[in-house]
Amino acid sequence: MIAETETTALDLAEIRDLKMTVFALREELEQARRDTGEAVRQAVSGANAEIAQLKATITALREELQEWPIRRDEAARLAQSANLDEIKQLKASVGALRDALEAARLAQETAVRQAIIAAQDEIAQLRSTAASLREALELANFAKQSAVAAARAQDHAEIVQLQATLRELREQLPAAPADRVK
Repeated sequence: MIAETETTALDLAEIRDLKMTVFALREELEQARRDTGEAVRQAVSGANAEIAQLKATITALREELQEWPIRRDEAARLAQSANLDEIKQLKASVGALRDALEAARLAQETAVRQAIIAAQDEIAQLRSTAASLREALELANFAKQSAVAAARAQDHAEIVQLQATLRELREQLPAAPADRVK
């Protein structure tokens, strides 16, 4: 009886520990999601700021080109050529930044997916462990019940045997005084 109580207490403690582990893992997953979201927001914010700065630079260069006087066509053509090269570079930089932003977003999504998969795997393992522990507990209860039933059957057989012996002794007891009287 004490062993059963200790086993039950151990099982309850283990179940409590498993629940605490699941809770902690959920908290970690939520923190990872928040961190991922924050990282993505920061990356997007930084990229948007840089894009705005590049657009402002492009706009300023265009305005400068339009303000030059017509008599300086040659100088304007040279400046325009230089600016076009710079615009190409800026566009290339913008494209590279977009690619980097997309790569960072994909990496964050992959990290989130992997964290979710890992959490789901751990949850499945914990469920499997809980099921196997539940099955072991049921088997232990069944074995205990079988042992109790066997002990009761043995006690009953012994009681029946003792009752039969008692009857035989009672039958012999009245016969003994009659033999003495003769």
